[in-house]
Amino acid sequence: MDAPKARPPGRRLPLAPRPLDRPHPSRLPATHPGRERILAAHAAALAAGEAGYPDPDTGLFVLTAGFLARRGTCCGRGCRHCPYVDDPVPETW
Repeated sequence: MDAPKARPPGRRLPLAPRPLDRPHPSRLPATHPGRERILAAHAAALAAGEAGYPDPDTGLFVLTAGFLARRGTCCGRGCRHCPYVDDPVPETW
C-alpha cells in the first residue's frame, strides 16, 4: 500500500467537507486499535481550545484539527487530524 502523498508546505487549501472531530480515514483508520482513545483525547482538546493532546499510546504531542484549521495552511507533514486532506480513501481501508 502506498503512503498518502504529502502536500507542499504552506499551501492554502479549503477545509475538507467533514467535521473537525472526524479525521480522514487515511490518517486514522476505523480499524486502528487506539482509535476510540485517540478520538476522545482529540475531542477533549478541541472542546478546551487546546492546540493538541498527548497521544494515548505514545505520549507524543498531536495537533488538533482546530489548531491546524486556524493556522490556515497545510504543512504537508501528514498530520493525523489534518482538516485539509480530502484525498480518496484507498480501497484497502
